[in-house]
Amino acid sequence: MPFAAALSTAPETTRAVDEVCSRALEQLKAPVSLAIVFFSTHHASSAETIASTLHEKLSPRCLLGCIGESIVGNEQEVEHRPALSLWLGSWSRPIELEPFHLKLEHTPDGPTLLGWPDGLMSADPAQSAMLMVGDPFTFPVDPFLRQVNEDYRGLRVMGGMASGIRGPGQCRLIQGDRVQSEGAVGVLLQGAGILRSIVSQGCRPIGKHMVITAGQENIITELGGKTPFSQLQQLWQELSPREQQLFQQGLHIGLVINEYQEQFRRGDFLVRNLLGLDKESGALGIADRIRVGQTIQFHVRDAETADEDLRALLQQDLGAHPRKPAGALLFTCNGRGTRLFQEQNHDAGAIRSEAGSVPVAGFFAQGELGPIGGQNFIHGFTASVVLFEE
Repeated sequence: MPFAAALSTAPETTRAVDEVCSRALEQLKAPVSLAIVFFSTHHASSAETIASTLHEKLSPRCLLGCIGESIVGNEQEVEHRPALSLWLGSWSRPIELEPFHLKLEHTPDGPTLLGWPDGLMSADPAQSAMLMVGDPFTFPVDPFLRQVNEDYRGLRVMGGMASGIRGPGQCRLIQGDRVQSEGAVGVLLQGAGILRSIVSQGCRPIGKHMVITAGQENIITELGGKTPFSQLQQLWQELSPREQQLFQQGLHIGLVINEYQEQFRRGDFLVRNLLGLDKESGALGIADRIRVGQTIQFHVRDAETADEDLRALLQQDLGAHPRKPAGALLFTCNGRGTRLFQEQNHDAGAIRSEAGSVPVAGFFAQGELGPIGGQNFIHGFTASVVLFEE
C-alpha cells in the first residue's frame, strides 16, 4: 500500500511516537514521501520531541502536523484524551512536494503574508493542491483563501485550523524538524491524479431555489421579488412536521458559488449561518457577502442529515472516479463528534464504511478548509475529506 496510518493513545509522548512509527512503517515498507502528524493537547509541551523524533525515524521528504482538541486515527476518533496519529504517503511516480510556512509580517507597505511556496508560480492548478494547517489566532485565513481563489484559480486548498488552544502563542505547528507557534504550515503537491476532495457541510436543502433580487454586503432585502420574511413564511407552510422542527432548531442558507450549471445539487452550495431577520423590513442578514442575481436555497442540519450528507458525497465521489481511494485525511469540526452524533467515531467510521479500510488520520478543527464550486473557503460544522488515489 502506498499509504499507512497508525494511532497511539499512550499518554507518554516518546512511547506514543515510537508506537505509531513502528506500526506505520510496518504497513508502508517504502521510503516516506509525506508524513503528517496530529496530536492532542496532552502532548503540546513535547511538540519539539515529536518533530525531531519523527524526522529522525522517518526521514520524510516533507513532514507537517498540528495540535488538535480531538484526534482521528483510522476508524477511531479520540475525544478529550491523549492521542497521537501518524499518516504516511509514498509515491513511486513523480510527485513534487514543497513544504511552506506562511506568516503574517508587518512591513512598511502594510501587513504582508510571507512564505508562499515558489512552485505556485509554475504550478498547474488543475493538477495541484495545498494541504495546510494553521493557527486560528494569527493566520489571516479569509484573505489568504481569497488571494488563492483570485491568483491561482482552480487550485484546491484543504486542511484545518488547529484547535484545543485559547490564544496566540499556544499553537503548535510542525514543519520538518521545527515547531512553529504562528501562521500556517503546509505542503504544495503537484502531479496528476494525486487526490480528490469532499466537503460535507452536514446540511440538506429544503424548499426551492431562489434568486437574490435586492441586497448589499451581507443583507438580503429581496428574494425572488419578495422579502426574505415573506418567502420564509411561505416555506414554513410547505414543510413536513420534521422539517419544521429542524427549521426552528437552526436554519441555514446555501449560496450557489458556480452559477454556470443546468441544475444545483448536493455539494454545489456554500452553507452559511443566518445572523438575523428583521420582521419589519423583511430583510435577512447572513454570515457572508451576497450579490444580486445569486441563487440560494435554505438548508437544515441535524445528526441524521449530517450522516446522510457525508455518506452521499462519499458514494457520489466513488461512483464518479475509476480509481478507488487508498488513503484519506479527515479535518472535521470540533462541533461534530459526540457533540453532534450519538455514537462515537462517526465521521472516521463513515469514511471507512464507504471507501473501505483505507489509512485515515486527522483531527477536530476550529475551522475546516476545502473547495466548494471551484473556490476555497473556511467552513464550520463541516467534514473536509481528502482522498488519495491508489
